[in-house]
Amino acid sequence: MRTCAESFDSYILRSLGRDYGERLLPRGLDITLCDQFFLIASGLIWNVYFAVLAVVLAFSLATALAVGKFSEKPLISRPCNAFIFFFRGSPLFIQFFFFYSVFVLLPRQGININLVFTTLTVETHWLTRAQVGALLVLVLNTAAYTAELFYGALRSIPKGDLEAADAYGMTGFTKFRIVVWPTMMRLAWPSYTNEVIFLTHSTTLLFLSAFPARQQSGDALYYARYFVDQTFNPFVAYPIVAGYFILLTLLIIWGFSLVNTRLNRHLPKAKRQRIRFRPQYIR
Repeated sequence: MRTCAESFDSYILRSLGRDYGERLLPRGLDITLCDQFFLIASGLIWNVYFAVLAVVLAFSLATALAVGKFSEKPLISRPCNAFIFFFRGSPLFIQFFFFYSVFVLLPRQGININLVFTTLTVETHWLTRAQVGALLVLVLNTAAYTAELFYGALRSIPKGDLEAADAYGMTGFTKFRIVVWPTMMRLAWPSYTNEVIFLTHSTTLLFLSAFPARQQSGDALYYARYFVDQTFNPFVAYPIVAGYFILLTLLIIWGFSLVNTRLNRHLPKAKRQRIRFRPQYIR
C-alpha cells in the first residue's frame, strides 16, 4: 500500500505524460484515497491550461467581434453576427465532434500553399490533438459568448459619455481606447466573470468528446471516470473533482473581483457592482 508521499511523487504530474510519473495507473485494490486526490489534481493541470489559454486568446477576438457586430456596415456586422449565432446556437459538445472530424479529414502530411517562388507546407496533424484542436474550439466558442456580452455592454454605454468624448474632440481609436472600451469592460465584467467560470467547467467535456487522451494523459474528470470504473464507487472520485472545481471557481471570483474593483475605482463603494456567481444551467 502506497503512502501519500509516494502517491504524490508518482502521480502529481502524471497527466503530462508517462515520463513524469508512473507509467501504469493504479488498479483495483491498489488504489488509495491519496492516489485519487493526487492523480485527479494532476489532471486539473490540463483544465487550467485549456481555460487560461482559451480566455487569453479569445479576449481580443471577442472584442473585435463585438465591435464588428456593433458596426453600421452590413459587410462587417453580418459575418460577425453569423459567427456569434453559430457558436452560441450549437452545443459545445457537438462542436468538439464536428471540428475533430474536420481536422481528421485534413491531409496528414500537411496542406501545400503555392507562393509562386516556393511552396509552403502547413502541418495539420497536430490539430487532432486535444491540446491544440480542442483548445481552438474552446477559443471560438467562448469568443462568441464573450462577444455577445461585450456587444450588449456597447449598446448600454451612456450616451452622455459618448457626447462628452465628442465634446473633447476625441474620434476614432482614441475615443474607443479612452471612453468606449473601458466603459464596455466595466459594464460587461460581472457577466464576463460568469462566462469564464462556465468555460472552466466546460473543459471537463474535452476528453469525453472525440479528442483522444494519449498515453492516458487526461484531465481531472478523465481520471475520475477511470477511478469509478476501477472501484465501482462514484462517491469518492466525483466529489473530489467537484471540490477542485469549487476551489477554482472561488479563485476566479477572487481574481476577477480585484479587476472589477480596479475598473470601478472611480465610483463610490455603494454604487460598485459586486461580482456574484450565477451558474448557467442551460447553454
